[in-house]
Amino acid sequence: MISVCKPWLIMQNKNNRGGINFDAKIRRNSTDPADLFYARIGGMDTFARALIVGDKILQNGEYAQFRKERYASYDNGKGKEFEEGKLSLEDLRQYAIDNSEPKTISGRQEYLENLINRFI
Repeated sequence: MISVCKPWLIMQNKNNRGGINFDAKIRRNSTDPADLFYARIGGMDTFARALIVGDKILQNGEYAQFRKERYASYDNGKGKEFEEGKLSLEDLRQYAIDNSEPKTISGRQEYLENLINRFI
């Protein structure tokens, strides 16, 4: 589902130039040049609609709040040091040895899918 990726794509490209690889291929029994034309138009329309949905998701703020909470450990302590490139692999190894197994936290996939579906 292309719209699942759009909020992430929009957030990641705030400060840099990037792009996507748009591709359309003739599939199945669609062998006429017109089919390739329709495939490209359909793909661009789907991509445009997904960008609109992605923008609505970001404007709502619920996704951004979830993301902030999910990755809060990168805002301080060892997580922040790691994100800033201040920890070596040896530092991470030692941290893992010194600390117990991390608590398993749900990625809340079902919640996120339903959040996105509300905007489609």
